[in-house]
Amino acid sequence: MKVQLSGITPEELNELTTLVKEVHGFDFSDYGKASLTRRVSRIMSLKKLSFYELKHRIVNAEGFFQHFLEEVTVNVTEMFRDPNFYRSVNELVVPYLSTYQHIKIWTAGCSSGEEVYSLAILLREAGIKHKCFIYGTDINTEVLKEARKGIYSFRKIKSYTENYMYTGLKGSLTDHFTIMYDAATIHSELKQDTLFSVHNLVSDGVFNEFQLITCRNVFIYFDNKLQERILDLFYHSLAPHGFLCLGSKETIRSEAFRKKFKVINSKENIYQKIGI
Repeated sequence: MKVQLSGITPEELNELTTLVKEVHGFDFSDYGKASLTRRVSRIMSLKKLSFYELKHRIVNAEGFFQHFLEEVTVNVTEMFRDPNFYRSVNELVVPYLSTYQHIKIWTAGCSSGEEVYSLAILLREAGIKHKCFIYGTDINTEVLKEARKGIYSFRKIKSYTENYMYTGLKGSLTDHFTIMYDAATIHSELKQDTLFSVHNLVSDGVFNEFQLITCRNVFIYFDNKLQERILDLFYHSLAPHGFLCLGSKETIRSEAFRKKFKVINSKENIYQKIGI
């Protein structure tokens, strides 16, 4: 008898999140239900799996859970995405950062590295890259491999160039790459003092003190409870008067956390820590 394939039900989603937590230690219970349902249903459809078969593979099939994790946590990204965000960071945050001797930056949910390298380029053009150490973290080990390589298709660079132009930066994006055939490699200078590593925002804790934290297009996948937990992590990871940049699609909804930050730019959701 052929198994009828369909999307995952709310009850099955709850069962699956419990199973994943018990077997692999990843807690998806506070992820946005709509996004998680859509992504798990997509996996089932592409692999032609019933719910029972999906559970069986997650528990027993070698390497399948890593693939599952990559599909569920994939974060669409590009260089200088939302150019006004980078323009705001350049105008409102960089002058403050430039007063420090050493600057530590954390890009959470960095995916394949485009945002990390975008910041590195911005800081280089501002003349302060040599004072910066940038951490890029993600839960997805495969995209981190791509980030460490810093190699992107020339087709992508063409589209990224338009974003770069709208930021108001004065150079040329291709000045920061070595172009060979149909690929572009980020200059080694921009890779210096940059570290990509695995970090789970849901379960991992504070690992350093930062003058700037960016986390864009990530909160939208979490429910309010998990957002508050991660905001607490960011708050305790920021140095006094450090900046938290969430981008135009995210915001601090919690009244308790709003009291702990000064709004620097309400449209791009750039905040400065005002507590100790």
